[in-house]
Amino acid sequence: MLSVGNSTSPTFFLTGVPGLEAFHVWFSIPFCCLCVIALLGNSTILYVVITDSSLHEPMYYFLSMLSSTDIGITISSLPTTLGVLWFNARTISLDACILQMFFLHGFTLMESSVLLAMAFDRFVAICNPLRYAMILTSSRIIKAGMVIFVRMLVNLMPLLLLLKKLSFCGPNVLSHSYCYHPDVIKCSCSSIKVNSICGLVALILTSGIDIPCIFLSYMLIIKSILSIASPEERQKAFGTCISHVGAVAIFYIPWVILALVHRFGHSAPPYVHTLMSNLHFLFPPVLNPIIYSVKTKQIRKAFYKLFPNTK
Repeated sequence: MLSVGNSTSPTFFLTGVPGLEAFHVWFSIPFCCLCVIALLGNSTILYVVITDSSLHEPMYYFLSMLSSTDIGITISSLPTTLGVLWFNARTISLDACILQMFFLHGFTLMESSVLLAMAFDRFVAICNPLRYAMILTSSRIIKAGMVIFVRMLVNLMPLLLLLKKLSFCGPNVLSHSYCYHPDVIKCSCSSIKVNSICGLVALILTSGIDIPCIFLSYMLIIKSILSIASPEERQKAFGTCISHVGAVAIFYIPWVILALVHRFGHSAPPYVHTLMSNLHFLFPPVLNPIIYSVKTKQIRKAFYKLFPNTK
């Protein structure tokens, strides 16, 4: 179905693995396994933090926010991806596309903010431990959660509202099995200059701020750790940051690469877009619970307390 201007609702065509459509059912097996691992792992983290009173501390409240955003990201991309892989259901309307982008990009933006909040948590815990409980009170953590949500809306809503003003005239074939904003606007036959500028501004106001602030936090943390005389205390202090460093790396590196591929990798093979998108949206939800379970002693203790037969 083709659309001319805005007289009819545009239809977009989702893409699975280009050139390997005959093997989509087989690709769905590892995809489903990863999604199940992500949902079970993050749900377990949430359950453990909620039910174990010893984990009712700022660090673990932020961890539960991270798990919530990971669950949201996984669920947001799941329906259309399975539709493409299982039933070759490739068509999606503009309104459905915008709805999916709201949740998919929204949870992604919130995860970036949560990672920044977790970096601040580690900064206060290591650089100013005596005032940790005074600075990160429950009320301030709730306010931080509200700010994270409002920040997402302010950055995301203009991008989605501007999509309604675009005209789509071509076949509107997307590069992924879900709707991704830079991918959608490239299908427009009208000027996308404003959309591109707004997308770039939103990127600068989110990851463009979050990444330098996280980097600065860790520069100050490293400086504080190096001032500790005891090697054992240094190792213990840095050990509390390892999980967060891993979460930051597996979230931002694929995100930055995916953004660069969409903006500058026009000559890249189609499977590069598919690979990077899967890395970005699947790896953090899958790996974050594993990293925090392995590297955080308190999480392991709480897990064994709730599920003693897993020892």
